[in-house]
Amino acid sequence: MVRRATIPMPPTSRQRQGRWAEQRALRLLEGQGWRLVARNWRCRWGELDLVCEKPGRLLLVEVKGRRPGHRDGAGCGALRGRQRRRLGRAWACWLVDHPERASWPVEFVAALVPLPPAAGGVRWLRLEG
Repeated sequence: MVRRATIPMPPTSRQRQGRWAEQRALRLLEGQGWRLVARNWRCRWGELDLVCEKPGRLLLVEVKGRRPGHRDGAGCGALRGRQRRRLGRAWACWLVDHPERASWPVEFVAALVPLPPAAGGVRWLRLEG
C-alpha cells in the first residue's frame, strides 16, 4: 500500500480568529499569575481550549471569540447543555491523563473575546462544574 503525504491546509479565517482569541485570553491569565498547562487538548469527546494552573489550583477556560451582534449573545448561547456536557466529558478524560492533579480544585470559566475590529474587554463567565 502506498501512503501519500498529506499537505497541511492553511488555517481558515475562523481558525485564525479562534487562535487570536485564545492568545488574548491566555495573555490576560498569565498577567494574573496563571501558567498554561495545556492548549487545545483533544480527546474523542471534545477539546479543552486552555488549562491553566496556579499552585494547587486549576482553571479550565472555554474561549469564545465573537463579533458584536452575534446571534448567540456574544458566545453565551454556545455554552449551553450539549457543549457543557462535551466539555465535562473531555475534562474527565484530561484528569485520567493527569491523575496527579485530579484532587486539585478546578474552576470552569468562559472567556468571551470580542474579535477585531471590535473594541472592548474580555468578559469572563464562571461556569458550573
